[in-house]
Amino acid sequence: MRIVPVKLGDRSYDVVVGSGAVEHLSELLPNSARRVGVITQPGIPKVDVSNVEIHELVVEDGEEAKTLATVERLCRDLARIGFTRGDAIVGVGGGVVTDLAGFVASVYHRGIAVVHVATTLLAQVDAAIGGKTGVNLPEGKNLVGAFWQPSGVVCDLDHLESLPERERRSGMGEMAKYHFLGGSGLRGKSLEEQVAMCVEIKADVVAEDEREGARRAILNYGHTLGHALEIAGSFDLRHGEAVSIGLVFAARLARRLGRIDDARVEEHVALLSEYDLPAQLPPRVDVDAILHLMARDKKAIQGLTFVLDGPRGVEPLRVAADDVRDELLAMAAER
Repeated sequence: MRIVPVKLGDRSYDVVVGSGAVEHLSELLPNSARRVGVITQPGIPKVDVSNVEIHELVVEDGEEAKTLATVERLCRDLARIGFTRGDAIVGVGGGVVTDLAGFVASVYHRGIAVVHVATTLLAQVDAAIGGKTGVNLPEGKNLVGAFWQPSGVVCDLDHLESLPERERRSGMGEMAKYHFLGGSGLRGKSLEEQVAMCVEIKADVVAEDEREGARRAILNYGHTLGHALEIAGSFDLRHGEAVSIGLVFAARLARRLGRIDDARVEEHVALLSEYDLPAQLPPRVDVDAILHLMARDKKAIQGLTFVLDGPRGVEPLRVAADDVRDELLAMAAER
């Protein structure tokens, strides 16, 4: 069992990583909680929370559940049950659940405690850590949300044993990102060590820049194109798969701008191949539509904003639309 602290002053909390970690769930809840609302999805294993009244609130599978309508329904359910500011939410599931549970906790009674039990690899290495919550609009992913730190996070590796192979690969897409954010030693480690290392990297970044004013933007490496491909809706891509394609595109764009060389691009491609992740754009990509979606990305400031590799490491930069279009066209032509 590994305990990784996220150091944020009076909002600090622990991330518990390992087989059987869910046994520590009750320890992470506030003493004031008499009721716990467990937000989860169908088919996800139930959790046991001792000495509290448990109310299970089930949401639909998939990104379609991440809407303001779902948030309203959950908040009304909590109100009907009689939840108070002293009670707590537990989000049990993957990134969709932790995003929803965190956002509901941030707005109900103007903020109540939340603990995440991350049951997918993607949630364990990334989505459940750091306090970013949100839901989607038709215009873009996670455009409505809040920064709301959990009281604790549980990453029980036993939950990954029944994870479908494609969902595991999707988590590897986020893990691949961390290879380029200081996690070059991830190769060859045990799964517990890999998850803990990813959490440590993210915890360090979040501790330095909790609200994405500067350095935290590097955690979006590969996500600008990745999110656009997800929003487009016409491609059968999991989040980590879309991020994988976004990582390769970001590397190619950095090479076009003279920030890295061919060898560094090939390093990205080779790593993703090891994880059995896609490195090419899907067929029949509408370049203009993708450009439009990227321009609406929540990180965009007066133009297209990309997180790119370079001599100072990975950093956010404004990039001319013509350069992005040209590289998209070049990548699409290679299919």
